[in-house]
Amino acid sequence: MVDYRQSGVDIDAGNEVVRRIKQMARRTYTPGVLSGVGSFGGLFALDSTVPDPVLVASADGVGTKLKVAFLTGVHHTIGGDLVNHCVNDILVQGARPLFFLDYLATGRLAPDVAEQIVAGVAQACVANGCALLGGETAEMPGFYTDDEYDVAGFIVGVVSRSKVIDGGDIKAGDVLVGLPSSGLHTNGYSLARRIVFDEMRLTVDDQVAELGGTVGEALLQPHRSYLSAVSPLLTLGCVKGMAHITGGGLTENLPRTIPDGCSPRVDRTSWTVPPLFRWLQRGGGVSDDEMFRAFNMGVGLVIVCAPEQESTVLSTLHASGEAAWRLGEVV
Repeated sequence: MVDYRQSGVDIDAGNEVVRRIKQMARRTYTPGVLSGVGSFGGLFALDSTVPDPVLVASADGVGTKLKVAFLTGVHHTIGGDLVNHCVNDILVQGARPLFFLDYLATGRLAPDVAEQIVAGVAQACVANGCALLGGETAEMPGFYTDDEYDVAGFIVGVVSRSKVIDGGDIKAGDVLVGLPSSGLHTNGYSLARRIVFDEMRLTVDDQVAELGGTVGEALLQPHRSYLSAVSPLLTLGCVKGMAHITGGGLTENLPRTIPDGCSPRVDRTSWTVPPLFRWLQRGGGVSDDEMFRAFNMGVGLVIVCAPEQESTVLSTLHASGEAAWRLGEVV
């Protein structure tokens, strides 16, 4: 007689993961949460103090950065990568996060690994004031190998209709302000892995003096959230547009927030590209253009403001500890 476990699906392991997730999810709950983990759907009451509310939603994953997590056995940072990426994606439209849902799929469910991943999700949700409202854990033998998994995140936020940031009033002469990234974030890993593991023939445990640690540590630097840095600027109303620098780098992402008839002009001498990117460029013999298209090159978020607001934007960011700078202008 064949049962589900013999087919590769362990219901008991799944129940254990749900038990652990419940404890972590409860710590993220905000006043809007009306349901507990385990319901078929999550219930959330929209804050009535937000006038003319508009919901902003986004979904994303971590990409092949997961391959580095598999090689190192370090899984607790992946959840934070997932949440922060999604938070930034709705932040650029002026939204603050309300709730988050996660999806974890694997060949064989390992409760300890799943717990590390979801612990990272929960920690990042708390840091961003966002409730972990629900999610799905799928055990899919024969589809994923036993020691690999994939994750995806889904976020919903809110912004008043009058405060939506869409870049529509950006014009020539406006200023581009850059905020630093904390590494590769969650993009460009297919190229980075080829350079590091195939061309340079290194392992995740190799020490690289230029990077100040191991290869694995450098590649697993968390994708940071910009919510706390940008929130004061949203209150001041001095942001015309924002771009989250993800897949496609500055080359592809910055023009997305600039209206037709204008273009961003970036001063590449305005900041020092972090050592990780230069190290990768040398190791792979990658052109400048390809580097700026594949990686963020040390710029994680770009803010567009009127020239008369530049000093306010920079001073506000500096007061919060941000190493922000004038990146260029709109032409």
